[in-house]
Amino acid sequence: MTVESTQPANLPALITTTYRTGRYAAGPLLVFDRVQGVGLGEIAFVTAPDGRQRLGQVLELNNDRAVVQVFEGTAGLDLDRTVAQFSGRGARIGVGLGMLGRIFDGSGNPLDGGPPVVPEALRDVNGLPINPFARAHPSDFIQTGLSAIDGLNTLVRGQKLPIFSGFGLPANELAAQIANQATVRSDEASEFVVVFAALGITHREATFFRQQFEASGALTHAVLFLNLADNPPVERLLTPRAALTAAEYLAFDRDLHVLVIMTDMTNYCEALREVSTAREEVPGRRGYPGYMYTDLASLYERAGRIKGHRGSITQLLILTMPDDDITHPVPDLTGYITEGQIVLSRELHRRGVFPPIDVLPSLSRLMNAGIGEQRTRFDHRAVADQLYAFYARGRDLRRLVAIIGEASLNAEDRRFLDFAQTFETRFLGQGYENRTIEDTLEMAWGLLNAFDPAELTRIPQVMLDRRKAELGMKK
Repeated sequence: MTVESTQPANLPALITTTYRTGRYAAGPLLVFDRVQGVGLGEIAFVTAPDGRQRLGQVLELNNDRAVVQVFEGTAGLDLDRTVAQFSGRGARIGVGLGMLGRIFDGSGNPLDGGPPVVPEALRDVNGLPINPFARAHPSDFIQTGLSAIDGLNTLVRGQKLPIFSGFGLPANELAAQIANQATVRSDEASEFVVVFAALGITHREATFFRQQFEASGALTHAVLFLNLADNPPVERLLTPRAALTAAEYLAFDRDLHVLVIMTDMTNYCEALREVSTAREEVPGRRGYPGYMYTDLASLYERAGRIKGHRGSITQLLILTMPDDDITHPVPDLTGYITEGQIVLSRELHRRGVFPPIDVLPSLSRLMNAGIGEQRTRFDHRAVADQLYAFYARGRDLRRLVAIIGEASLNAEDRRFLDFAQTFETRFLGQGYENRTIEDTLEMAWGLLNAFDPAELTRIPQVMLDRRKAELGMKK
């Protein structure tokens, strides 16, 4: 250990000790011996032999040995001439209203050519745990403009809802559409913002997201964090935390309603596995670290509402299922933590249905808290149940037809088979149309009108009478 009387001017005054005790490097990790007074999670400044500085974070401490994960990787570092200095604090990001309309990299540095944001506050990227007693139950409807979600798997303010996709499915297009269309249906609509975090995406995908936000005008009420596939994996671990820290400031300090969209969480978990392998940790299922559940929960549980605060954080998480396997560790663990799931269908995608949302395995566990009278409409729950019942019957008949042929069906069965086809092409396959919840429910009634009222067994008679009376008043 070497103590120097001087220090670089750009480092905090806390730094007084310089270490030249690097022992070995592995992937993004550097190990230093004879380290004193350093805390877990502390930010480190690693200076390469060429004088360039790289940020790192203390990942592990063992007596006087510190393991530092370097955000830009350890390539090109000569251990004998590499210098480490420790800041005495954890990773922080400057937050403020000036972030709206801006595009940042995974570490919070501007990517749009603009100046750095003048921070209104500095916040630890790991956030602060929310007292469960202080949490308010998620409620109030968020309109995404997609009938498959708004009508059948409603997103609620304060909820965390994942979208399970597969390789080659249009998850990015769906994420961009939701970011552009999502809003709250109240006088607080102007207080709704989107924090969008893209993890491990290609340059083409980054260009797509930037163009989508700029062309639609949604960028004015959004904050974008773009982490590219060729960025270091350690930065990928920082990106969602930086995005959620910005969201927490906007929600709980500025009383805004924040929708956080993070894609693709599978890339995040791959980075977590890569760092774990470099640390030579004992692997868990399919090589992922055994603490991946805890790590994901530390991100997902930052969504919610807090008593005494008007603002809220809602999370929409997009992840790719390898081999379309919903039992894969990433979707499996995500499903345990979150409140439901939206599942994309490869079959619907092949048939040209967009968005290809398979509503039967999809679920929103908090749907009932955000729909009904005064929130969406009095008939919402009953209409959704009836659509599910008819569509499920049509899907069962479709599988039967594959075995015995359509000629074996009677006239009644053919009606349900036709309903399933119409439901997929008209109700689910809306393309890039932005539908209000009224549009969605009226379209649903249009499909149900093909059946006799006596067949609508999931809709109470009092609701049928009320709808008939309201239609008569409109006429």
